[in-house]
Amino acid sequence: MIARRTFLATTATTAAATGISSAPAAAEPRTDAGFLALLTEAADQRVTGLLTTYGETITDLRDRGRARAAARALRTFTSVYVHKESAYHHSPDLLGPLRELADTLAEEQHDDGLYDQGAVHSPPDTAFSVVDLNLAYALLDRDGHRPTEAVRNVVEQVLDKAGPGLATGGVHTANHRWLVCAALARIHRRRPDPAYARRIDAWLAEGIDLLPGGEYSERSPTYSAVVTNPALLTLARHYGRTDLYAAVRANLKATLYVIEPNGEVESVHSRRQDQTALRHLPEFWLQYRELAIRDGDARFAAVAALLQERGMDQTFGETPLGDRLAEVLDRPELARPLPSPAPLPENFVHHDPDCRLVRIRRGTHTATVFAGTDFPEVRAISSGLSTNPTFFKMRKGAAILDSLRLSPQFFSLGHFRAEGLEQVDGGWRLHAEVRAAFHQPLPPQHRRPDGDYPLSNDGRFWSAMDFPHRPKEWRTLRTEVLVRQIRDGGWELDFDVSRSAVPLALELCFRRGGTLTGDGLEPVAGQTDTFQLVSGEAAYTVGDDRIEFGPGNGKGGKQPPVVEPGERYSWMNGSLTPDGIRVLITGRSPLAYRLTLR
Repeated sequence: MIARRTFLATTATTAAATGISSAPAAAEPRTDAGFLALLTEAADQRVTGLLTTYGETITDLRDRGRARAAARALRTFTSVYVHKESAYHHSPDLLGPLRELADTLAEEQHDDGLYDQGAVHSPPDTAFSVVDLNLAYALLDRDGHRPTEAVRNVVEQVLDKAGPGLATGGVHTANHRWLVCAALARIHRRRPDPAYARRIDAWLAEGIDLLPGGEYSERSPTYSAVVTNPALLTLARHYGRTDLYAAVRANLKATLYVIEPNGEVESVHSRRQDQTALRHLPEFWLQYRELAIRDGDARFAAVAALLQERGMDQTFGETPLGDRLAEVLDRPELARPLPSPAPLPENFVHHDPDCRLVRIRRGTHTATVFAGTDFPEVRAISSGLSTNPTFFKMRKGAAILDSLRLSPQFFSLGHFRAEGLEQVDGGWRLHAEVRAAFHQPLPPQHRRPDGDYPLSNDGRFWSAMDFPHRPKEWRTLRTEVLVRQIRDGGWELDFDVSRSAVPLALELCFRRGGTLTGDGLEPVAGQTDTFQLVSGEAAYTVGDDRIEFGPGNGKGGKQPPVVEPGERYSWMNGSLTPDGIRVLITGRSPLAYRLTLR
């Protein structure tokens, strides 16, 4: 249990500073002892490990200029050092690591106050470190223990030196704006500077990039949101922008519908790295807790309570649980008891038209329909775009179909990526039409006797052919997919592929850890864990959970078991092969085929 008098004193101070109402002076606010005990235990375990590895972090900072891990380690050491209930409270064993980390961060800081961390003199990457150092300094300063005076002085110098660079430097991505603002806000509050306020106001004047459905513009539920939400909360608390709570609240409400029963978060619609990666709900733990306590939101309280109940026996993504104690010590109101929780949504159909995403949940069974890649609009594969060709996913407990994709061999244009999503009677319709040209001779007015034509792009490749001025003979491929839920909780997907005769393959990718069975399954030569369903049905089983699917659709030279990623990938030796157990169902257009999953 945290020391009562110390905790209550800081609770009252923080509540007054943030505008969160506190109990009358004569009454002591209650605390969630179990929550604090869990974070304290996790932090102590984390620090025990860091004491053996922090030297590697220092070496990495010196050799590569990577400050983020060092700043986070300093923050984590600080949290247990100042916390009276920690086994490391005021432990002399931490003074050396704290001094080494602080001194090295100061030594490796560039003259302009910035660090590199993957980009030369990078303001946003520096901001990640400054956010942690702001928090660590506040805790050390509040603790006021004399042996850390030198550490405090060094950290304060690092922060003061970073301020001007953050106030003049630029950013790369949408969420970086709010991160830089958050880093500056606490520096400004401690040491006010009009230049800091001007830069924060300039970034905020661009408007928060919140879509109507609750996602931010990067549509990244577990990458940009876990940067943006904490940054906006910091600005609300330390810069007086309490209006920003509304954006965080909207995002957390949207997140309720992309939570999987096992704590993963659906991110197929993301424009960032998480569009093809597993991310986990605990990254949102303290955000949900803060808004639950502030708003009295019963559903947010349910998420926070669920994560607390699951304790350390869950995946925490990029942020170990032990690193979270610092945030609660910095904002003691987070340790107040949660409001009474309300049931989380477990039976719903949720449509986010901004992301062209549909989420369906029936207890432990979930499904995702996705038609919102950026490819149909921009015709490019690039960082910052949504390009994941997965258009359907489903789960029955532990049996997980991570991906369903369609790959026609049509002029090497790659996977089916829907151009639209609409609700129709009994389901959801996805559709796309792609075309490629054969080029005719140039009209006389565009011919050149020297044959020196400009390099141009025909939509697939580049050549010195002056493509824009050539008449064209088009070939077209049209695809429609109707997705419907059937009575037994399963799904029917009707495929209609027409207008050109080409081979195609449906690719089902199941999460590793289960067993695949079916008499009509044949291994695909040269491809690990890949099978072709030639006939009948097959099943994927994990324990008592089972997904049955099919039927197979034959085989042969005109429908080879090949998934073609498209020339945009193959030219660069890239791959779109998902990790897992893959089953291919092949065919040839024109094709009408029904896939059943149940």
